[in-house]
Amino acid sequence: MNIKKSAFLYIIIAGMLWGTSGVFYNLLAPFGFSSIQMTAMRGGVSAIVITFYILIYNRALFRVTFREFIVFALSGLSIFGTAAFYYAAIPASSVSTAVILMYTAPMFVMVYSVAFLGEKLNLPKCISVVLMIVGCALVSGIINGMTFSFAGIAFGLASGICYSAYNIFTRVAMMHRSNSLTASLYAFIVMGIASVCICNPAEILTITMKNPFSTVPLIIGIGVCTCVLPYMLYSRALKDIPAGTASALAIIEPMSATLFSVVFFQEKLGAASAIGIVLILTAVFILNKSEG
Repeated sequence: MNIKKSAFLYIIIAGMLWGTSGVFYNLLAPFGFSSIQMTAMRGGVSAIVITFYILIYNRALFRVTFREFIVFALSGLSIFGTAAFYYAAIPASSVSTAVILMYTAPMFVMVYSVAFLGEKLNLPKCISVVLMIVGCALVSGIINGMTFSFAGIAFGLASGICYSAYNIFTRVAMMHRSNSLTASLYAFIVMGIASVCICNPAEILTITMKNPFSTVPLIIGIGVCTCVLPYMLYSRALKDIPAGTASALAIIEPMSATLFSVVFFQEKLGAASAIGIVLILTAVFILNKSEG
């Protein structure tokens, strides 16, 4: 398998793992955890896991220049915003709506990448963005007269903006040949610190101790499955493909998240939502073909 095909595969796997975020949210929320607390748990678990991995694998990866740290920190704050707004959007709308709105990110990423990172804008990419926007609108309920939540849409779009910022900062780091493990480590540390400052960590401990056998595996799972593995795979892929392409291809997550929500939580998938998902997947296919 060549380098570019491997990068595409990394992003597809990352998207499917990100798609489990809604599953973990719905499993943890009944215990009393807030969206910010779940964000803190993701960042905390991720930072701990990667720290131990680097201690065993290569301690030299802890070294970082001041410039790299700034970029990594901005990536971490972007991940924090992505997760916080995403988890806030779910109760205000639904898992499928929240994740679809988050994937307005490719539009923001593509505009920035063309303007500042020297990426080329071609017709297939433009068509892909249009299909993504229409697909997102169908799934969110804005089109077809469906009932929708303004708060849910606002949180979802904010999540998309933060996600696009993460793509840009990480692409910048990878363009300067930063190590993806180092980038992930410091990004997760900053994400965890930002979350802990406003999440009432004492309450997390109290809730966890009430049902440790049920909550601890889920807390570890939300960190490893929705943060450590996908972000490491995604960061690695950004070494070999453009940020606009990567963020658009990762839109496989909405399909995964929507299917998970339908299978596990009986969320209804109407005709408009189904058409929206088809349009989004078509956009991914067009983008994939345009990149060879």
